[in-house]
Amino acid sequence: MKITTWNINSLAARLQHMLDWVAANPVDVLCLQELKLTEDKFPLLELHAAGYTHCAVFGQKTYNGVAILSRTPVRDVAKNIAGFADEHSRVIAATIDGPQGELRVVNGYFVNGQAPGTEKFAYKMNWLGGLNAYLCDELRRHERLVLLGDFNIAPEDRDSYDPDGLRDTIHHTKEEREHFRKLLELGLCDGFRLFEQPEKSFSWWDYRMLGYQKNRGLRIDHILVSEALRAHVKSCAIDRAPRKWKQPSDHAPVTIEF
Repeated sequence: MKITTWNINSLAARLQHMLDWVAANPVDVLCLQELKLTEDKFPLLELHAAGYTHCAVFGQKTYNGVAILSRTPVRDVAKNIAGFADEHSRVIAATIDGPQGELRVVNGYFVNGQAPGTEKFAYKMNWLGGLNAYLCDELRRHERLVLLGDFNIAPEDRDSYDPDGLRDTIHHTKEEREHFRKLLELGLCDGFRLFEQPEKSFSWWDYRMLGYQKNRGLRIDHILVSEALRAHVKSCAIDRAPRKWKQPSDHAPVTIEF
């Protein structure tokens, strides 16, 4: 079973990119962030034709939006963080019946946070606290759980092209990294770090200043798996290829295989 997370940065603008990628990489489950469209605009016909006959969607006009696309049925769909009031479409969860049993998939577009000391950063801290409490409950009910998405956090220095120059800036702050560690303390592990990876492996590059060409990137797109799944992980990798395409998303897809 293969599951991919990809911040598509506007599904309307990059639908063909996504269809081309899944044609070459027919993953079982595709989790998207930053749809930037409402649910009535979601391209169900095109996705059904591509084999994703089961779609759980939580859209929003212009901003945010998340979706879980699956080749097999999804059930028990939940939107946003239970018990945390939020006007933004940032989290969608669903249960998928896989070959080894049910799998709970939680797909999130984490808050960016803008900069430390701002209202948006305070919102990010509160949101991450709400997410942690929500996942405690989810893990109690679902032993086999995957949390994935655009976390907007570079958890370690090796996840940034310039860890010293960017230290304590957004995505690199002690507070954000502490929240990432708290997710791991729930019993989750970073699927990407279960394997030896090339140095300077990033999943996001700024459009400006030749960010991709110079590999001035960050690893902020993550796949965390519960302890019950850890032994079943065969691989986890970032596919940089779509970032080279014309008018790409600024993020690359990340895929885990069980």
